[in-house]
Amino acid sequence: MKTEIALIEALRQDHALTEAEYEALLSQRTAEGAALLRRYAREAKEAVYGDAVYTRGLIEISNICKNDCYYCGIRRGNPHADRYRLTPEEILSCADEGYALGFRTFVLQGGEDPWFTDERLCALVFAIKEKHPDCAVTLSMGERSRESYARLRQAGADRYLLRHETADEAHYGRLHPPEMSFQNRMRCLYDLRDLGYQVGAGFMVGSPFQTNGTLAKDLKFIETFRPDMCGIGPFIPQKDTPFGREPAGTPELTLYLLSVIRLIVPHILLPATTALGTIHPRGREMGIEAGANVVMPNLSPVSVRKKYALYDNKICTGDESAQCKDCLALRMKSVGARLVTDRGDVKK
Repeated sequence: MKTEIALIEALRQDHALTEAEYEALLSQRTAEGAALLRRYAREAKEAVYGDAVYTRGLIEISNICKNDCYYCGIRRGNPHADRYRLTPEEILSCADEGYALGFRTFVLQGGEDPWFTDERLCALVFAIKEKHPDCAVTLSMGERSRESYARLRQAGADRYLLRHETADEAHYGRLHPPEMSFQNRMRCLYDLRDLGYQVGAGFMVGSPFQTNGTLAKDLKFIETFRPDMCGIGPFIPQKDTPFGREPAGTPELTLYLLSVIRLIVPHILLPATTALGTIHPRGREMGIEAGANVVMPNLSPVSVRKKYALYDNKICTGDESAQCKDCLALRMKSVGARLVTDRGDVKK
């Protein structure tokens, strides 16, 4: 089997490895290899996007969810979650504030809240696009029917984020209750692609039962599906879930994987996530250095930010706030990047 460095060189050249080679790469991971990957990933990113880091205004519209995923703090079975749902008027107000701050992409994210029917969600998307036609609207509202996705696309939604969480079916079954299926998650992603969305996938790093073998499947899925966006961040436990006592994922492995994904799909939009910023005070800056080129500051009302608690100790005041865009810009400048607020479409 090739050495770590030889595998990195092959990945840089071919943008692909076999599943066994991805597993071998992760098994041989070293600080030297991480440094080389980081340099190559930054070169690949800058060849496509220059020094730009794109911002998306995140609006967390509801922490009510019908699902009971074992890792998630807003799972329906958590009696300690402080539930909320923003009204359409509050959501539109957040978008208006974000527009005034310079944001040209809005991400509506929430649990799978049945209140947000197609009619209500389509009306929201249409209203945002009608008032701010130069903006992109991204949805992250979980698994829906193909017909639902089609209606939302017709209403004006441009992008959809749906983390696949793991590309290993057996692993998926250990993270989710029996009523959720790996096949349906994949069906959703392929439906979104067919309907013309810019599609985002992604997975947790260091989730319970994850191995280098399951991560190799994730990387092979990214290589073959080629999403426009890929959100990865360290698994962070939430105390009121079945995995509340499990160890968190590490920033080191997350950064390594960010660099690998950038080399697999050089044009991909790759966020430096809030989870990465939560687990390390310079997490997002290190993410940018490792190949990421998107940040998603929070536009949600301050009163609900702590309630969208997917995991413990989530950062929710300070520089990750959309209102502190200048602070975030300085953080990005410290690592040689430039914060921009245009739509930031994927470049292919």
